[in-house]
Amino acid sequence: MGTELYRQLPKVDTLLADARLEGLPHALVVAVGRTVLEGLRADIGAGRITVLPDVGERVLLRAKQLTQSRIKPVLNATGIVVHTNLGRSPWSDGAVQAAIRAARYCDLELDLRTGKRGGRLAGLTDLVRHLTGAEAALVVNNCAAALLLALTALAHGREVVVSRGELVEIGGSFRIPDVIASGGAVLKEVGATNRTHLKDYAHAIGDNTAALLRVHPSNFRVMGFTETVDRADLVALGKKHGLPVVEDLGTGSTDGLYDEPSVREVVQSGVGLVLFSGDKLLGGPQAGVIVGQANLVETLRKHPLYRALRIDKVILAALEQTLAEHISGQMPPTLAMIGASPTELQERADQLLGMLEQHGVDVNCAQDVAYVGGGSLPGQGLPGPVLQIPCDNLERVTLALRTGEYAVVARVSDQMLILDPRTLTDAQLPEVARQVARAVQGSV
Repeated sequence: MGTELYRQLPKVDTLLADARLEGLPHALVVAVGRTVLEGLRADIGAGRITVLPDVGERVLLRAKQLTQSRIKPVLNATGIVVHTNLGRSPWSDGAVQAAIRAARYCDLELDLRTGKRGGRLAGLTDLVRHLTGAEAALVVNNCAAALLLALTALAHGREVVVSRGELVEIGGSFRIPDVIASGGAVLKEVGATNRTHLKDYAHAIGDNTAALLRVHPSNFRVMGFTETVDRADLVALGKKHGLPVVEDLGTGSTDGLYDEPSVREVVQSGVGLVLFSGDKLLGGPQAGVIVGQANLVETLRKHPLYRALRIDKVILAALEQTLAEHISGQMPPTLAMIGASPTELQERADQLLGMLEQHGVDVNCAQDVAYVGGGSLPGQGLPGPVLQIPCDNLERVTLALRTGEYAVVARVSDQMLILDPRTLTDAQLPEVARQVARAVQGSV
């Protein structure tokens, strides 16, 4: 059987003559054809196939994958608002339009009034000053990069004092101790996992101390017999010894949502540098925003590492628009989803339920809990209605949803497909209903 299958394999020249592959670059068809044929030979040799597939179709599919963008839009029916696997916060329409405008030639580093070179962060700094009260601002590509830059610029070869209870893993196996070490700083742990006192910091300060680091537990909570040092007390200790306090806020709430410390509150407390994410509770693009005292921000800006970590014009434009919307009282999609009212959610759930029933889908409405996600507001549940669809083969159904014309990602629980309307817009409901019906029923 294997020998016969080997004989059936077409030559590359035969593939080049396949009408389905016309219009594709000659070199692409040759390269992809050889790769596909190599894979089929391996499958035949290992006994994985007994019937030869349509080789030309495989070459066409692989060539399309190489000539088209891999990233596809997804309809998020999980209820997880800041979904890391789905790109975290969705941008506002205004941020999307700002990014599109900036994608072409723009006045990134040109002062249009004078015709001379301008600073790329001038607009951002004005927005940050108004929103947070900070003296200056800097932006890099994520919050981990912000921490790396801060520690490298301020504490290379010197000690950074931090509580053991704050040595967190910030995602993707990146841990605070590793970031500190990467910046060339020396970690000085103080206190215990659950309790750290001001005297622990005081006793650790020495001639080689460069900064005091405070890491807000934005992606975890320690409950029970715990104690942490008040921010104001740590700032006072830093001033006494001439040491800056650097605080990694992570989530970056501008309004103290769900008792999260707001950026303005932390800046006003006297913390030297405050670091936070752009794509969590701020509701904008991925970015690490650094705000604080002008002299410290300037030290980071002048460091060579900053140029390697800074964001591009598209992200900058989207971030500026997001900050401007916060200032004008507009609510980014992320915060709108988190704060959606029970009435709004129920109306959306009822709409989707009706659409699914029109497609003949067996569905019912129930109450469940979603979460913010993305390392934000841990343990803070978001109760609301969901739609439950019983399925015999959930693996097949969810695969069909993910790989359909419009990708839909949902939750799975107790042999049911769970659709949460919190992370869907009214405009998306008809398409979600159509794709779910197709996946559940096999066709629409």
